[in-house]
Amino acid sequence: MADTQPRPDKAAAVAELTGGFRNSSAAVLTEYRGLTMAQLTELRRSLGRETTYAVTKNTLAKIAARDAGIADLDELLAGPTAIAFVQGDPVEAAKGLRDFAKAHPLLVVKGGVLDGKKLTADDIKKLADLESREVLLAKLAGGMKAKMAQAAATFNALPTQLARLAQALQEKKAAEAPAASAADAPAAAADAADAPASEAAEAPAEA
Repeated sequence: MADTQPRPDKAAAVAELTGGFRNSSAAVLTEYRGLTMAQLTELRRSLGRETTYAVTKNTLAKIAARDAGIADLDELLAGPTAIAFVQGDPVEAAKGLRDFAKAHPLLVVKGGVLDGKKLTADDIKKLADLESREVLLAKLAGGMKAKMAQAAATFNALPTQLARLAQALQEKKAAEAPAASAADAPAAAADAADAPASEAAEAPAEA
């Protein structure tokens, strides 16, 4: 009977861990051997509200990972293990763990899972070197703002450009008008010169 008593608690713990694996965008497995309770509290605070950092038993975590459909985590579940379940930006969580590990070398990142795919410790280091979602969104917003400003400037310049084009067309038309008049003048003079000659030729006939 003593052996069967803890089973409901273990089942509840497994269910909670399974939900953590399923509902998190990422999970990072760490070894915390030698860290004090105060340091673990500091780590939880530094990771923020969107990341839950929980100490767990490896046997229960193995069962939970399998129930969540995640394979090949058994080798990471050795020694004292705590799992950071990330609900927010995985890059921010990876940065937080990396920075804390620099200040507290007893924290060791062993690996993890991102969108159901296994990550090594090196993968998480590379993840921490990426730009966070907030930075990328800020850059995207900045780029969109610059494009919108450029478009606005183009639209604002259109009336001025159209006015200049209309003025240029008017000037061109005005310049072409005298040239056309000058070209027509010799023809008119020739017609005037021919008129008396023809009249003179016809006069004797009438006589």
